[in-house]
Amino acid sequence: MDIYIKGHYVRSIYQNSNGYHIGLFKVKDTNSSELESYLDRTITFTGYFHELNDMDTYLFFGKMVEHPKYGLQFSVSNYERCKPEDKDSIVEFLSSGLFKGIGEAKAKKIVSVLGKDTLSIILEHPDNLILIPGITKKNIDVLHTKLKEYESSYETVLYLSDLGFHTKDSMIIYNHFKDKVRDIIDEDIYQLEYRIYELGFKKIDTIALNNGMEKDSVLRVRAAILYIMDEVSQAYGHSYFSYDEIYGYLPRVLSVSISLDIYKDAMDSLVRDLMVVVSEDRYYLKEMYDAEVLIVKRFRLLSRKEDLSVSLLEEKFLEMQEVFQIQYNEDQKKAIMNSLIKNILIITGGPGTGKTTIMRGILSLYKDVNKLSYEKLSEKVALLAPTGRAAKRMSEATSMPASTIHSFLKWQKESNKFQVNEYHKSKVELVVIDEASMVDTLLMASLLRGISVNCRIILVGDSYQLPSVGPGQVLHDVICSGKIEVVELKELYRQGKDSNILSLAYDIRRGVVEDYYFNKKEDLTFIECLDDQVISNLMEVASSFKDMSYKKFQILAPMYKGRYGIDLINNRLQEVFNPKDKSKKEIVVGEVVFREGDKVIELTNMPDENIYNGDIGIISQIITNPARKIVVDFDGNEVTFTATNFNKFRLAYAISIHKSQGSEADVVLMPLVQSYKKMLYRKLVYTGVTRSKKMLYLIGDKIALKNAVSNTSSDVRRTTIQYFLENGIK
Repeated sequence: MDIYIKGHYVRSIYQNSNGYHIGLFKVKDTNSSELESYLDRTITFTGYFHELNDMDTYLFFGKMVEHPKYGLQFSVSNYERCKPEDKDSIVEFLSSGLFKGIGEAKAKKIVSVLGKDTLSIILEHPDNLILIPGITKKNIDVLHTKLKEYESSYETVLYLSDLGFHTKDSMIIYNHFKDKVRDIIDEDIYQLEYRIYELGFKKIDTIALNNGMEKDSVLRVRAAILYIMDEVSQAYGHSYFSYDEIYGYLPRVLSVSISLDIYKDAMDSLVRDLMVVVSEDRYYLKEMYDAEVLIVKRFRLLSRKEDLSVSLLEEKFLEMQEVFQIQYNEDQKKAIMNSLIKNILIITGGPGTGKTTIMRGILSLYKDVNKLSYEKLSEKVALLAPTGRAAKRMSEATSMPASTIHSFLKWQKESNKFQVNEYHKSKVELVVIDEASMVDTLLMASLLRGISVNCRIILVGDSYQLPSVGPGQVLHDVICSGKIEVVELKELYRQGKDSNILSLAYDIRRGVVEDYYFNKKEDLTFIECLDDQVISNLMEVASSFKDMSYKKFQILAPMYKGRYGIDLINNRLQEVFNPKDKSKKEIVVGEVVFREGDKVIELTNMPDENIYNGDIGIISQIITNPARKIVVDFDGNEVTFTATNFNKFRLAYAISIHKSQGSEADVVLMPLVQSYKKMLYRKLVYTGVTRSKKMLYLIGDKIALKNAVSNTSSDVRRTTIQYFLENGIK
């Protein structure tokens, strides 16, 4: 039985442009014994609505939920507006203020003549109101027009529901298009997908087919082309595709063969409508093409600008060395000095070359040269990183505030848009981006839109690491073009120049693996064993570090599923690091047990809570009554998760190598087995190895390691930033 509450909307606490509301509702009736205590009282509600007013009576259907911050709320899944039926209610409705010029006296006159059918008569036969004394033509127009709008909005939502949309989606669609919804759907229902990011192709396609869309319709093929280009781009990192390649995916997506003529018509119309761009024989999504072009134009503009003139720069550099009591090598000095005079600069180098360390020197010299206080320095310079952990490391290294790029651009989760953009630009004069290899094409373009064309840029990163999760390989392409000033740091500092970990890392970069480094010193150990012995060896080694801080020890693996996957490793390691104990509460979620004291990793961005994808914390408290909650301590920032978002984190005794980017640990363990197969490739292994600061254990098969280092197939991404920088935009 659906639970409902009946009553009146009181006021809004929060609402966004998609129709999502948090508000107060006065309960007059309910069918739930649990909610009887709320009769004649207000209750907090949440849900999606096309409009709410305090004149109508509503039926809200849903359930009670517990919000981690705001407590008990009624979550509305569907709702109905109750039409006023008795004469007094109709008078109250007409004189509510919704109809300008109609007060209580006029409302009573209207109802006394028209009775209980007042509203339907106003809608269907408005001229009948002329017979009522004191009612003007203007009054009639206002009543008819406003009531028609009022009914139309509700009917539109019902129309969307009849098509097959859930209430939430119906509200989002209505609030986006208002009275144009029917025209949009009649013209091309797939426009909903193109223009509202929450509505994916599969959802729209199912509804379209259920409402008579032909399987080989050009409209459907158009939508499938865009879906394929986006999905494959996200999966493989490509910026563009070939004509035949896209055609090859269509039968899989549409479950029907598509003729070449229909495909050609669909693609030609997308090009005409500027949704797909064709350059030579390359097919781009418009957004991706525009992003690459913007990056190329901005970087080229900055690289061609005249170098800044800084007086006494050499002298000030030497003074800074004295203050820091440090002797920079020639490459580091070049990087710091060029940071002050170049409009765009790339600082690259492998692990241990001091990339993060010299940022402190850059900022100190910039502050001194420009005669800035720390407060002014923070206003003029933005220190940015793609992940929360990388931003935190950057801040610790420089003693300056740093943030994620998403935070700097003020990303709004609901709309998936940035508030800092081409229309509302930041006023910073210099941005320094650490871990720049992780910045994808679309995010880099969004950053460039949000800063001035004169804002100077310093990119810091290691292009041999894994590329960004999103499409593109911006840092790699720009370095390879040779068109932007690059300073490569080569001299090793971290861990000492005789570090076997670093020697292995640099050999992996060159595509070779020498057995000579293994087990020579305790910093690099290879435990060679059969695949079915990997987990037992992993547990044995891990148990010797169970008293080490969770921040200093990490196991990395390439995949989640399977006999040697992250999920199984986490399940086994929980027994080692946090065994079952009567003093510790636990919750079972699916097949996973979460226990107080468990190490977990955040899987999404939650900027309101100041936690981001990849942040690691410890479960500090589990609450099971009255509602299930898990409290996670992210390095002093305690965040409460309720049952609805337990899927936003997972156990983190072992994590993926992708998730480890931007972080380091004193001790790293990596299993290497043949069954990982194609999931093991050079950049992945290199990134995993370089996460270790002091000790690295590789456990498994040396052949698996050598095969991985030889595998560069996963490195290949089709992009054109390098090509455009070298040859011009075509």
